[in-house]
Amino acid sequence: MGFIVLISFLSLILGIDEAEIVFAGDAMMHQGQIDAARQSDGTYDFSEYFEHVDGYISSADYAVVNLETPTSRPPYSGYPCFNAPESYIDALAGAGFDLFLTANNHTLDRRDAGLRATVDALERRKLDHIGTYSSDSSRNASIPFVRNINGIRVGFLNYTYGTNGITPGRNVKVDYIDRDLIRDDVNATRAAGAEIIIACIHWGIEYKLLPHPSQTSLANYLRDLGVEAIIGGHPHVIQPMELTDTDGGPRLLVYSLGNLISNMKTCDTRGGALVKVKLTRGDDGRVRVSDASYRLVFTEPAAQGHNYRLRWADRSDDPRAKAFSRSARAIFDTHNKNVHEDFYPLKRR
Repeated sequence: MGFIVLISFLSLILGIDEAEIVFAGDAMMHQGQIDAARQSDGTYDFSEYFEHVDGYISSADYAVVNLETPTSRPPYSGYPCFNAPESYIDALAGAGFDLFLTANNHTLDRRDAGLRATVDALERRKLDHIGTYSSDSSRNASIPFVRNINGIRVGFLNYTYGTNGITPGRNVKVDYIDRDLIRDDVNATRAAGAEIIIACIHWGIEYKLLPHPSQTSLANYLRDLGVEAIIGGHPHVIQPMELTDTDGGPRLLVYSLGNLISNMKTCDTRGGALVKVKLTRGDDGRVRVSDASYRLVFTEPAAQGHNYRLRWADRSDDPRAKAFSRSARAIFDTHNKNVHEDFYPLKRR
């Protein structure tokens, strides 16, 4: 209680009482992306990927993305066993992403060595990351993971349903969905001073636009533990979002953000949502999720001298972008609860 009172007093003095966090979906790396990014000197350039959306991402106080590929040594490869050049991380960081989630079903595609190489690449760049670790001791040193964002202490957690049947070795750590582990992590994160806890979960059934009962069950468990926000990925398509009031305060649930950028073929898998979450400290000193909104993005393929590019779906000339937008809005308009589309004007690029 004394800690909360102190934070509340400081927020009144310093005017720090709000934070905005942007969440992005699955950052994929298919073979077509690798081939298009290869330069004549053998390097890989992804710098064009996010030039149309990076202002939105970097304007947030903190931004989170799911890195759904190892970044290990060559050869590089797409589906089914991903492996991307480290310059992909540079492009994501350059777009404004601060926290890289690595607990997903492809994190062991290059086995233990690939996991370690990815963690090492993130740490050499001094980038925040959670979900996989090079050792048990590294995991113990990283979790609880709490960041001070505009004076608000936010705890982040990341888990995956599995790793495509590949088992981690004895000396690496993957955070799988385990209710006892999650409960212990939530309690430890709260004890470490987190005023808000956000759980990022890799779950669900691929290509399904509505959540599976297993997602609903786990979401209910997380909310019962007091988790204020749940952000989902893995289905490669968007799924509904809801911001609901409970006895413990507002709770945000995003079942799936879809893909951030990929070379998947169907309209639904070419797009995704960026979700902006606003955290606000009330007069009582408590921090709550006060608002959540989304913007639709769409991946344009490499063509006419351009690399793959992420575009706002409404500004893409690709006819599939319109089909994606219609499908996504049909789901959101029917199933979303209190999570609205963000129509705030964007700087045109």
